[in-house]
Amino acid sequence: MPDRTDHHGVLIIGGGNAGISLAAKLLRDGAEDVAVVESQSVHRYRPLLNYVGAGEATMASLERTADRVVPDGCTAIRDEVVSADPASLAVTTRSGRRLTCSALVVCPGLEEDWEATPGLREAYAAGWAGSTFDDTIAPDVWPALRDLRAGRVVFTVPPEPAPCGATALKPLFMACDHWRRSGVRADLEVVLVIPGPSPLGLRGPDGRLERTLTSYGVRVLRGSRVSRLSDRRVTVTGEDTVEDLDDVAYAHVVPHYRAPRWVVDSGLAGDTAAGLVDIDPLTLKHRRFRSVWSLGDVADVRTRPSGGALRKQVAVLSHNIAAGDDASLQHYDGYTVMPITTSRRRLMLVEVDRDGNPAPSVPGVDLTRPRRSTWLADRYALPQVYWRRILRGRV
Repeated sequence: MPDRTDHHGVLIIGGGNAGISLAAKLLRDGAEDVAVVESQSVHRYRPLLNYVGAGEATMASLERTADRVVPDGCTAIRDEVVSADPASLAVTTRSGRRLTCSALVVCPGLEEDWEATPGLREAYAAGWAGSTFDDTIAPDVWPALRDLRAGRVVFTVPPEPAPCGATALKPLFMACDHWRRSGVRADLEVVLVIPGPSPLGLRGPDGRLERTLTSYGVRVLRGSRVSRLSDRRVTVTGEDTVEDLDDVAYAHVVPHYRAPRWVVDSGLAGDTAAGLVDIDPLTLKHRRFRSVWSLGDVADVRTRPSGGALRKQVAVLSHNIAAGDDASLQHYDGYTVMPITTSRRRLMLVEVDRDGNPAPSVPGVDLTRPRRSTWLADRYALPQVYWRRILRGRV
């Protein structure tokens, strides 16, 4: 039995971007008694991990202690949720605490599905594979890529859901640019594995990405996934094909992702294979439990997860939690953004709605054209906006 019970007005599970920025916005909008449950003692601005993997940022530049980002007036609970009873609006933590609330927000993020790619963890441990999506491995990616002079290199884009999966193209393009400038690109065989027929499934941006892939001489395996790694061999499985890539010098393989097990076990998940929280993608309200809400990577919002998507979701959800009836609920339009570097100093910004239609934030400017200015904004300006405004509920 739980050792103690605490009650809060709004209980947020997850202290990442989604949880902290929502807590700050709720408090600014007048909510009382907001609590966030998070087990990690370090908070990371995760978009910079790709720059760590390209030698353009350090881990210290993207980390803060978790206590520093908790907004004033918010109760921080340093613990881990292990089970939930959404009908009773209660959760149990690893330390044995029982937490109840009037409104429950589920945003713990996704976790790696290691079982989906046998041998991946072992390849990480052996040092011949890694990923900028893993904060424990990201610092090792650039030293491995930087020093390559010949051989076969494999990159992957993960299937959805994934935390801004399209940005897995960033380390590929930044590494290719580095190798070309270093004069060794012709001695490397670079292979990209993507889950669909094109990088994004978006007609306009895909054209630019395909031209960039061609310019770097990247071989693309489409409609495929890495199904196994072993002894510097990467097995790639397509709809009707299986190909073994042997003698791999380095493999930047992003894991598949799924919701935490307790989300599924608690009945919060819908029918998605990854166990995403079953919400109305417009209102972010759970379809079966009236006072349960969700946002971020773990929520089934029917659009690609991203930090830009969260900014829209936070604004809608803060309003909707306080709304007195369903008729006054606001709707999230599915806006999301994919920042993709096409070289070490140029970046394209792809902004779309839930249906894949362009949703530019700057009218009259085609931000899908790679620019140095958008790279500067992504690398330097947005991190400052994140720490100083987004996590304080000001965006």
